[in-house]
Amino acid sequence: MSELFDAVDALVASRSALPSAEERKRLRTAHGLTLDEVAGALKVRRATVSAWESTKKPTEPRGPEREAYARLLGQLAELYPAPVPATFTGASDSEAETLSADPAPTAPVNPQGLSSDFVDAASAAARRAASTTRPASTSRRPGARKAALAGIPAGGTDPRFENGPLAVVDVDDDGQVLAYCPGGLVLDVPAKSFPSLVDWTLKEAKLGAPKLSGPGKDADPLLVLTQAALKRYNLPATLTEEERLAGRIPEGHKVIKQLTRADWKLTKRGFGPWARIYRPAQGSERACVQLCIPSWNALDSRHWDTAGQLPPAELARLLGVYASRVMTPRGSTAVTGLELMTALHPATRASAPDATGKRHSEHNPGSLGKDPVDPAPCEAPDGHPVLKDLPRFHVRGPAEKLFEEAYDWARPMIDAECTLRHLVGIDVNMAFAAGANGLNVGLGAPTHVTNPVFDPKLPGSWLVDLSHVDLSKVKVGKEWVELDGSLLPSPFTPKGERPEGPAWYATPTVAYAVELGYEVRPLEAWVRRENGRYLDGWYNRLRDAYLATMADLGVDADLAPADFLAAMDGYKDRDPELAIVVSAIKATVKGGLGKLRERPRGEGWRPGEPWRALSRPTWRPDIRAAVISRTRINLHRKIVKHAAFTGQYPVAILSDCVVYAAGGPSPLDFLPYREGKPLPGGFKLGINPGLVKHEGTQSVLWGEEVRERFNAPELNLARYIKDGTVTDLDNGE
Repeated sequence: MSELFDAVDALVASRSALPSAEERKRLRTAHGLTLDEVAGALKVRRATVSAWESTKKPTEPRGPEREAYARLLGQLAELYPAPVPATFTGASDSEAETLSADPAPTAPVNPQGLSSDFVDAASAAARRAASTTRPASTSRRPGARKAALAGIPAGGTDPRFENGPLAVVDVDDDGQVLAYCPGGLVLDVPAKSFPSLVDWTLKEAKLGAPKLSGPGKDADPLLVLTQAALKRYNLPATLTEEERLAGRIPEGHKVIKQLTRADWKLTKRGFGPWARIYRPAQGSERACVQLCIPSWNALDSRHWDTAGQLPPAELARLLGVYASRVMTPRGSTAVTGLELMTALHPATRASAPDATGKRHSEHNPGSLGKDPVDPAPCEAPDGHPVLKDLPRFHVRGPAEKLFEEAYDWARPMIDAECTLRHLVGIDVNMAFAAGANGLNVGLGAPTHVTNPVFDPKLPGSWLVDLSHVDLSKVKVGKEWVELDGSLLPSPFTPKGERPEGPAWYATPTVAYAVELGYEVRPLEAWVRRENGRYLDGWYNRLRDAYLATMADLGVDADLAPADFLAAMDGYKDRDPELAIVVSAIKATVKGGLGKLRERPRGEGWRPGEPWRALSRPTWRPDIRAAVISRTRINLHRKIVKHAAFTGQYPVAILSDCVVYAAGGPSPLDFLPYREGKPLPGGFKLGINPGLVKHEGTQSVLWGEEVRERFNAPELNLARYIKDGTVTDLDNGE
């Protein structure tokens, strides 16, 4: 009889109604389950679970998977009922705890017909939730409440920062100041003045994040102020044009006077979109609060899209995901990218105890140290103090200036390509991050060497003549191959032109000339004997942040080529907020590398004089040049492998985007896959950094018409391949 009952239970479960896709995702994230955990328990692919949660076009599970999935969702719904928006204010401590505390999780009962793996995974998740779920308020957090928003947990295991790295401060219709934290937690803010808001943040809010490395420092709490909060604390909702250009409000503003009277200080950049308010450190204790003011353009729409217009709870979720996966923002994405390098490799560390047991500050091996170093003359941008003795209007050529930049190259299509129907663009994922991975870079000052023997393991800048490298005959692996060199860009110049004589190159560029089978004889070099893989940790953290966020958007790292292309189609629509996080992560990579060679920004600077960025040990144009060199060489290597194997050549290249003429509209119409496997060393579809995705497809007729319209046979079509929109103004990438 029990077998009959089991069969009836299974039959009923097979038709179980499932909640909406949004509710499925809310329940999973509320319990702290990842897509991988659910997929592993149900013995399905990660992309399958993601498709079940897709708000655009969800799919429905079938068979035993549906029964198990329904059982999981049912138990999670008991643990996490659909939240009801809070309407009370001023609750007592005990009332707030009672009204907002999550019910205690219970272990799931073993359902009939489910695998033991599924039951074990669900039970483990319940035990994990039982040990980590906290009440939404304590006696030190009056009026705390849960917001109706699924997201990442508010904080980690560090009790000092249990409410997360940041809060979005807003004012409700009743005039109550609220702090929206990641994870849906909302705190009542009692502060009546701006200095008291800073005090509350440091003493009661429990905001911040643990340090990313042993010798580092904990991340300061970040307050994001809405326009309502600005008005509440007597700050302007927007900046005047004069204030915007200055990047700050006037020093005589009454709020700044309030802070001064309360012994708070501002950094040199003053009270602007990304202000820092602090008191001098007392020993190891820091007292510092970071501000982000979206209406003052703190969240640049080029990188953060519409984040600045989001409601407070959604903005807290978005920034919380970025903070937990990258780091708490310290300014623009470029500033944060640079700060991440330092956070992972602090300049100093505590020494071993001396004879008296006292520790001292000492250089942290593997870091760039605490003092800036001058670049080699060839590495210095125009106007740098090391070039002050050059004639005022002197223009340095390749033999005087290192010029490692990304590709901007195109050529006219040949007849055979014009007979094809499509132009297909592919784009390298996180190309510059991939270029930084495993790269040996200089850590200290350069040493000048004449007539050196080239060493591919030694970071530096080399003056060498590479004009003899002939792309019509090169080594691919261990074999010489013949190519049509006229259809390939030179790997040694950004415009793809063949060099005409000695020029300065970074180590990866010269090493590639050797790899292609040609001898190199440098005339001189600036080398850095103190070196290391400084950017590895930086790459790993940004890679993991990118992959985790793309996985949340339904694009997994192990998808088959066709499945990957399908998953990428419309991925931003599945969760627009997480799509903004992806954009910000990419901007963090490019911006952080760009900051390594930051130019003067006003400051009344004159050529030959130092500018503010030169005082940083992270002002390192040689490291930027090495990353760009390696990124360009990585791309050229794939292009050569592809040409040698298929006879196909690129039509245009812009930075990390390559355009080919093809018979069909998909990358699979020209990428050589055999039994699902790509060409070794060539282009491979996938989401991992260094792999490629589909950038866009246009017709060959479109390409010819555009070039004819602008009378530009070599117009770079890679710039416009994504949507086909072309203007007569070429603004760059």
